[in-house]
Amino acid sequence: QVQLVESGGGLVQAGGSLRLSCVASGNIFSINAMGWYRQAPGKQRELVASITGGRSTNYADSVKGRFTISRDNGKNTVYLQMNSLKVEDTAVYYCNAVQYTLGYRESWGQGTQVTVSS
Repeated sequence: QVQLVESGGGLVQAGGSLRLSCVASGNIFSINAMGWYRQAPGKQRELVASITGGRSTNYADSVKGRFTISRDNGKNTVYLQMNSLKVEDTAVYYCNAVQYTLGYRESWGQGTQVTVSS
């Protein structure tokens, strides 16, 4: 079992920055990849960024060049640095962990609200 807790959301003006954190606990050594998703009211949940154990990263086109995903293995934490925020970035952001070596599993955090005002 993996437990994920997000933090760092809040209200910022367009052009500002936030850093989201996701702390993993439990069977963390079984995690193969982690990512950040977001969901705005009335819209589908979408992948924002992901990172593998090999530190390969992937970003949605809408955030490329503005957001950076990183890991601190010593603290079992994944970060999402969000710069040059836009109003359309407003959403609940969820941390995700994937395990697939011995069967596919997904874990999700509770979400943290990011609101960008004009």
